[in-house]
Amino acid sequence: MNASAAQRLAEIRERMGSAQARFGAPPDRVELVAVSKTFPAQAIEPFLAAGQRVFGENRVQEAKEKWPELRAAYPDLVLHLIGPLQTNKAREALALFDVIESLDRDRLAGVLASEMEKAGRKLPCFVQVNIGLEPQKAGVAPAETAAFVARCRAEHGLDIVGLMCIPPEGLPPGPFFAHMAELGRAAGVGQLSMGMSGDFETAIAMGATHVRVGSALFGDRPPLKG
Repeated sequence: MNASAAQRLAEIRERMGSAQARFGAPPDRVELVAVSKTFPAQAIEPFLAAGQRVFGENRVQEAKEKWPELRAAYPDLVLHLIGPLQTNKAREALALFDVIESLDRDRLAGVLASEMEKAGRKLPCFVQVNIGLEPQKAGVAPAETAAFVARCRAEHGLDIVGLMCIPPEGLPPGPFFAHMAELGRAAGVGQLSMGMSGDFETAIAMGATHVRVGSALFGDRPPLKG
């Protein structure tokens, strides 16, 4: 299992490097966020042992169950919250995570700012953009992104470092990633979290600074518990 994890990790990193070289992407470095949601600690540890340090989780409760012990063994790991965050989970999220990628509404911005002040811990945040304007997805509308980033900074004092998106399924992702790059420039942020297992090379071509890769590293996800 250790060898398999190391091999998968090396293959993804090689593909990322090739995409950067081929497309001449603007960022000097692209961060691999290994999406470990639904996988237990024993499936994650081989990737930690192989040198991966940045991981993404969707749910606060799941992260709470498996990451404190892993962090004790690997204190330099960095944990991103990439799933939706309820305001009543904000305090727990700030205690568990190092980066919040799913900031998507004013009320959450206010709660995060308040909880960060109480905790004395200011986490970098990405604003989630509903780049395809899909009604079932969370995120700020593209046209409102720059104004929302400005409010988060000016009214709440949040450290907004980038934008995050999930493009619509079944459509070519390139135009959506290109639009995200434009939105990032307009909002004055330097980081873009976009691209997953099936399209991260396209995202790198469009300027992604973070790619969120799950199934290409961990394999098929286990079924969700009832």
